[in-house]
Amino acid sequence: MASLVIVGESEDVSFTKPLGRLSVFYYGVGHMLNDITASCWFTYLLLFLTQIGLSPRDAAIVMLSGQVADGFATVFVGELIDRFGHFKIWHTAGSLLVAISFSSVFGGCLPCTILHSNSLTLETLSYSMFAAIFNIGWAATQVSHMAMVNYITLNSTSRVALTSSRNAFSMVANLALYAIALVVFGVSKADTKENTESQYRWIAYSCITVGCCFVVVFLMGTKEPRLRITLRETNRARIPWAYWFRKILYYQVAMVYLLTRLVLNVSQAYLAFFVIDDLQMAQSAKALIPAIIYICSFVVSVMLQEIPWNGKRLKAYYCAGGIIWMFCGVSVLFLPRSINSFMYAVSVFIGIANALILVTAISMQSVLVGSVLGGCAFVCGSLSFLDKMSCGIALYVLQSHKSKFLLMYQYYINSDKIVDGRVIWMYCAGGTSPEVVVNSTHSFDFSVTRYGLGLVPAVCSFIGVVVTYFMELDGTIVKPLCQPLLLE
Repeated sequence: MASLVIVGESEDVSFTKPLGRLSVFYYGVGHMLNDITASCWFTYLLLFLTQIGLSPRDAAIVMLSGQVADGFATVFVGELIDRFGHFKIWHTAGSLLVAISFSSVFGGCLPCTILHSNSLTLETLSYSMFAAIFNIGWAATQVSHMAMVNYITLNSTSRVALTSSRNAFSMVANLALYAIALVVFGVSKADTKENTESQYRWIAYSCITVGCCFVVVFLMGTKEPRLRITLRETNRARIPWAYWFRKILYYQVAMVYLLTRLVLNVSQAYLAFFVIDDLQMAQSAKALIPAIIYICSFVVSVMLQEIPWNGKRLKAYYCAGGIIWMFCGVSVLFLPRSINSFMYAVSVFIGIANALILVTAISMQSVLVGSVLGGCAFVCGSLSFLDKMSCGIALYVLQSHKSKFLLMYQYYINSDKIVDGRVIWMYCAGGTSPEVVVNSTHSFDFSVTRYGLGLVPAVCSFIGVVVTYFMELDGTIVKPLCQPLLLE
């Protein structure tokens, strides 16, 4: 069995003391590049691919290829980090890979340009390849950054503060994306495929520039964790995987984290579709509504840093966020187009719920790890593997059903069997994005987009709340941060 040995009594005391504001700040900005690119990925990738002519199924294949590569990379990177350490090196290498490959995902089909081909199959293969490369780099940065929390401090409240700070800057990253997108969509028009690719290319370049600036701040302000581990029976500083598989809490935390990521990623992927196609709001709404969500999440994330945390509070706040998401999901599912402005109010509560469930779900990982640091990177990697695979499969299934709706529409058009009041799917005039056609007597429809934004997050939130309720987490209250993170 592995045991934690802190070198020196003074270090033992220093690692259990609460962290200061600057330490939390420097750590929090370290995931900005990942966050701003991931926000663009889940918000606009499917929309972008369908706008340039790919079918919903081909767009889902691109998304799935990235998620699968990300999932396997998280486990592989986690194992290497547990064996060799060097968090900042992994973080830097992953960030470079993300910066280089992300522009190729939204920058148009490079092989098509080289080969002078307009083949949709070649486009799908090209985007899938760059998506996989991007997600491998993303995984290296994510796992190293998440695992670093447990090596920076042993103080439970400071660990939650680090996670909350990271989530707060994740909201900043998302807001930066939507500010960039709002400007780009307002200045240029996507009337041709080339103009559409140009729009998203500018968004991608801007995201990379902003994210890399914050990565530099993180690398300069955060030191490589000094918490060292030695084992009594071997010099390999790692815990066997079987140690975690024997813990019931591991499966509970894995389930909650998986469900939380499903809620966030699936809802984010279909938000722009829902706002534009189902509610038929203005084009600016696909940037404004996500911005409202992330402003609310940012405020809540910062407030959560001031709370002295224990196991009961983690459970309570997660359940509160899950319940809020259930009501939001039901509201989205039945929201009529005639009162689409109500979506602005719903987005406020979605933002609050997102912050509550994400901060507490990630913090549960630190509770699971505790002081057993030899396998914390594996914990982060394995949970991320489940997250990536489940999100990829869920989005692929939903997008495949979109294709079925399109085929149904074509069948009814060709056979002249359109029934009054039937909900059908069709391509809009540009032939690039699906929209819902309903009879005038119907104010809403149960489209795949509604299921993705409303039903799936509501069901996942319900299951997550049930699992959380039966968790047994440490109930000890620890001291709060030595400095407040909110200005008084």
